[in-house]
Amino acid sequence: MPSRNDLHDNAKRTSIEVLDGVLADSIDLYNMTRHAHWNVKGPHFASLHQLFETFYAQLATDIDELAERLVTLGGTAMGVSQSIPGRTRLPPYPAGIRQGQAHLENLLQRYALVAGNLRAGVEATDEAGDADTADLLTGLSRNIDKAVWMMEATAETA
Repeated sequence: MPSRNDLHDNAKRTSIEVLDGVLADSIDLYNMTRHAHWNVKGPHFASLHQLFETFYAQLATDIDELAERLVTLGGTAMGVSQSIPGRTRLPPYPAGIRQGQAHLENLLQRYALVAGNLRAGVEATDEAGDADTADLLTGLSRNIDKAVWMMEATAETA
């Protein structure tokens, strides 16, 4: 889509591609986190239920930022559920788990993958000359890193 944003075309193309991948991953991760929130059971139910809610609330804000930046650069934010399976880079979430420790382990694995994808995106968009997208992704990376830290700390006692 045409845009009056004065970034060079290569920077826009690179950023749109990176943002599209991170958006798909983030929507998938949001849905996985909601699933864990709804289905967690066990002795740490209350704390994990609340923790997962905190994570998906942050993801909802981050997803909006990603989508808006993508559209700002002239891309299309593909957020419908039918578009996610073919674009996400995350492994499927096991639907049948219930215990808190299993949810923590599965979410940790996926959050760590998203963290790595965000860092790669920071590097790619910065090298392409889009400091604003690199800055946005850096902020989102901090949010995911904090969630990883909180889950790792919780897993020690869960």
